Amino acid sequence: MLTVDFDRLGLRPGERLLDMGAGGGRHAFEAYRRGADVVAFDMDADELAGVLEIFGAMKEQGEVPEGANADIKQGDALELPFADGEFDRIIAAEVLEHIHADVDAIKELVRVLRPGGTMAISVPRWLPEVINWKLSSEYHDAPGGHIRIYTDHELIDKVTKAGRFNDGTPGDAMIFEGKAYAHGLHAPYWWIKCAVGVNNDDHPAAKAYHRLLVWEIMKQPRALQLAGKVLDPLIGKSMVLYFRKPDVA
Repeated sequence: MLTVDFDRLGLRPGERLLDMGAGGGRHAFEAYRRGADVVAFDMDADELAGVLEIFGAMKEQGEVPEGANADIKQGDALELPFADGEFDRIIAAEVLEHIHADVDAIKELVRVLRPGGTMAISVPRWLPEVINWKLSSEYHDAPGGHIRIYTDHELIDKVTKAGRFNDGTPGDAMIFEGKAYAHGLHAPYWWIKCAVGVNNDDHPAAKAYHRLLVWEIMKQPRALQLAGKVLDPLIGKSMVLYFRKPDVA
């Protein structure tokens, strides 16, 4: 279940891609299938071990092009262990809302992106997220949970200013290239979960809607694909912003 549009990101075979906050690896796997040189980065060693195992299985089963590479790296988003301009493309999907010093994390992402490179950042969309917070404090008060709700203007402002020098001059100020929304079918599921209890997986409404989402993900029926296209711009749970780092003059 992808949030980022890889064609819009502009990923090409052989390019180096950082999936920052990779989690279970869904975007890293897709980048690997497309022939990229992928680094899945996260602070959770257990999740990264699972990602590495799947990387190996993908290669053994011939799911990736010849020459594609993939690896994992554990670390802190505020101190990325990579050189300046090391990556052609960066994805940070559903991670910044968990990080207290989000501006510092964004600056690190800008630093390791090469001039001319592109970056996709996704976060929970404002309206669906506000409804979740109103319905349940348990949804966001858990350790490691969401600590803020972004508007598009706030996040665009933080990212486009992240490459500026301390005196305010442009430097490598990022260029905003557009936004999209994703997972319109998923927002009502989380509203149900927040209403009946985030951990109440046995509630009939939650179970029924979960079965619908599993059907969507596994079978991709045309009816649900069309429903998603209609709902994404209206109540899509995720907002995706696309940026480009200016080329060196």
